[in-house]
Amino acid sequence: PFPAGAPSDLVGRVIGQKLSELMGQNFVPDNRAGAGGNIALTLTANSPPDGYTVAVSSPSVAISPSLYKKLGYNAATDLVPVARLASIENVMVVHPSVPAKTLKEFIALARSKPGVLNYGSGGAGTTNHLANELLKTLEKLNIVHVPYKGATLATVAAISGEVDQTVVSTASILPLIRDKKVRPVVVLSEKRVPTLPDVPTSTEAGYPKFRMSIWYGMLAPAGTPREVISRINQAVFKALGDKTIQQRMEAQGITPWPGTAEEFGELIKSETVRFAGIIKSAGITPQ
Repeated sequence: PFPAGAPSDLVGRVIGQKLSELMGQNFVPDNRAGAGGNIALTLTANSPPDGYTVAVSSPSVAISPSLYKKLGYNAATDLVPVARLASIENVMVVHPSVPAKTLKEFIALARSKPGVLNYGSGGAGTTNHLANELLKTLEKLNIVHVPYKGATLATVAAISGEVDQTVVSTASILPLIRDKKVRPVVVLSEKRVPTLPDVPTSTEAGYPKFRMSIWYGMLAPAGTPREVISRINQAVFKALGDKTIQQRMEAQGITPWPGTAEEFGELIKSETVRFAGIIKSAGITPQ
């Protein structure tokens, strides 16, 4: 659902290469970016349910029902989960000029200057947008949202000081943190990220509800035979159990997180409810 080089693309290509080897079928990446991932998910929902078309979805499948009045598909009836694949943690980073070095300090700074601090996002409904809206709701903060056409541009804005802060995937921001272009404040998860071992989690910082992981899973058109789904799922588990694949993913800040079709289905359901609450609290109007 996203362009080449995006995290979902990285996840799909790494796993797809191994699945090609394991299943004797070529998995060909087909990037259909646009509309927050909905172009690709609509295409998948409308494809023949024969196992030859699958989508590598991010949380967009759980976010979109609350963001759009009309979608080209119904996630609950037109798509079926195949496998949970991986996760990437988000990290809050600030421009070096921002004096806050911890989440507690950032919250105190924002509270002392209502409406002064701002944050960049990849656009309405992205996880880096909803993460900050969640923080604003939890801590009753007034921080200005500056949307960009993609998380990459929001990151560039944080580097230049155009915005004070952004929440971005650890996979994409790691080189910039190492070059001290931005300062990491907190990882929005329960467990620390191996590639950022010195950065505390939101749970450790005392804000356990402030979490926003980016997860990935495989979806197929509704009606895809159960035996086909089971075959692909078993191959996914084998692929993600391969040490070389694990090392390739972890080197890019991606955590392998294999799961059954049922586990991925439950994740989508629970996250759909959670994101609906965040979007409602933020006062975001469906488009």
